[in-house]
Amino acid sequence: MIDTDAQMAYGIFWAAYAIAFVVFFYMMKSLIRFLPLYGLRTLILAALVALLLTPVESPEVAGWWIPAWLFGGYEMILGEADAAGRALFNLGLAGLVMLLVWVLDLVRYRLVRR
Repeated sequence: MIDTDAQMAYGIFWAAYAIAFVVFFYMMKSLIRFLPLYGLRTLILAALVALLLTPVESPEVAGWWIPAWLFGGYEMILGEADAAGRALFNLGLAGLVMLLVWVLDLVRYRLVRR
């Protein structure tokens, strides 16, 4: 069982991570706005969302989620291929979902521009 302090630290981590992601996302959005193609700009942003916001459940504590890039990288360094594979699977699944969202956004963009 996890104590209250650890639960509070977990909540603070995710709040700080979410705030940092929003700031980073808008900085990247303003950085790539010079790219001429709408599809390329939104593809980069969709990849950023899929990469940084995909979670994986901790094998140590049930119900605790960790960013998949962080967990997968750490487990890969430690040589735990099974755990790193689970994180990469989650990243791949999130990438496919974001690819579908990106294609649907391109269709929406095309229909609105007509």
